[in-house]
Amino acid sequence: MTNISQAGTFTLGTRTVKRLGYGAMQLAGPGVFGPPKDRAGAVAVLREALASGVNHIDTSDFYGPHVTNQIIREALHPYPQDLVIVTKIGATRGADGSWNAAFSAADLTTAVHENLRNLGLDALDVVNLRIMFDVQRPVEGSIEAPLSALVKLQREGLVRHIGLSNVTRKQIEEGRAIADIVCVQNQYNLAHRGDDGLIDQLAAEGVAYVPFFPLGGFTPLQSTTLSDVANSLGATPMQVALAWLLKRSPNILLIPGTSSVGHLRENLAAASLELSADKLQALEQIAVK
Repeated sequence: MTNISQAGTFTLGTRTVKRLGYGAMQLAGPGVFGPPKDRAGAVAVLREALASGVNHIDTSDFYGPHVTNQIIREALHPYPQDLVIVTKIGATRGADGSWNAAFSAADLTTAVHENLRNLGLDALDVVNLRIMFDVQRPVEGSIEAPLSALVKLQREGLVRHIGLSNVTRKQIEEGRAIADIVCVQNQYNLAHRGDDGLIDQLAAEGVAYVPFFPLGGFTPLQSTTLSDVANSLGATPMQVALAWLLKRSPNILLIPGTSSVGHLRENLAAASLELSADKLQALEQIAVK
């Protein structure tokens, strides 16, 4: 079994987590909507993740909706003491599976209580506020109102730590003037590197950066260079992409998702993959300009 401790650890608020975690998005049905075809298989993936040493799970009650959190509770409750479950709020799902903004104070309060209920928790370790001015990408706009509503829930003891998702650098600065922000979750991977400078800044300040779609998301990373490096190492392209992220900065926490035990094991094996200087140099050329 792979020892994911080789990838190191980093802090999330007052908690320490291994840098290779697990994202639960793919445990829901197609399009992250409805139940999975194989619920027992989804339970097995979660249990395998913990058996492999994972102590950081990323989820949301709008996955499904409600589906992934209910499966997490079924599979893992009562939770191990060292397990950190990170959730996010700020969106709801339409009856057609659409992703809709939901960050009024009432929306956020409802979302926190739904996460608590479906996960079977009294308080949430970390809640990422997903900013939905645009579903696909960060767009400027003040986040003071929704973040202040989340801070109120934190003061009530329902939320321990706060993070931000799908945000610009300006929004992060605004957010950090309102609350202690323990992590930022934006799209970032080997090919999409718009947050390079932000990652370095957050690393210097001890703030975690959690890339979503670390393997490209719904459009998996494809590159001849990536495939060539992987072949030379006897690894898969996705393992190399994850290993590059681990090498990129010590504050990067990975949450690759899958609904397959075999694929989970492949992802976690990235912890022990070594990338030489020449291979890193080749991979650096992949980024979309």
